[in-house]
Amino acid sequence: MIDKSSINWVILAGGQASRMGGSDKGLIVLHGKPLVEHIIEKLRPQTQHIMINANRNLEDYQAYAPTFSDLKLGFLGPLAGIHSALAHSENFDWVGVVPCDSPNLPHDYIERFIRQANSATEILVAFDGVHIQPVFALYKKTVQEKLTQFLENGDRKVQLFFANCQVETVDFSDCASMFINLNTPDDLLQLSSQIDQ
Repeated sequence: MIDKSSINWVILAGGQASRMGGSDKGLIVLHGKPLVEHIIEKLRPQTQHIMINANRNLEDYQAYAPTFSDLKLGFLGPLAGIHSALAHSENFDWVGVVPCDSPNLPHDYIERFIRQANSATEILVAFDGVHIQPVFALYKKTVQEKLTQFLENGDRKVQLFFANCQVETVDFSDCASMFINLNTPDDLLQLSSQIDQ
């Protein structure tokens, strides 16, 4: 068990969204408000510490929470966003992440991670019953140096980085809708029908 106040939660909104025609996914409107707003509404009752990682439209995101860009430029994938999140969380022992296009977070999203954590764990990652979901995760601040070196070596694959860390899974197999995300226009229709309004 870890102290909830020791975690900074970061919404990852820094991708290119090439399969969505380059639209900024966090700002796509669903049921009258941007996806990032849906996510903040789910997180806010669970934590006071929320930031956003974005590489464009920073002023728009800044209206919702403190916002920062990737330290390593060039849309290098989720690990670059996680790396920047660790760097921008100086006063925290842990950094949690959630993607900007998956608004179906359960009310106990954060609590499940906190219950699972222990002193030996470096990364806690959501498990959907079949696969791990690396952008729904909790990272110990101490992995920052290891991740910096990993990226500087030119590596990008999350699974490869996890192989170098002490990783535990957190069971979210009862929350399948949490992992519906927005990659194509068809996904937007599916999200629209399943999101809690």
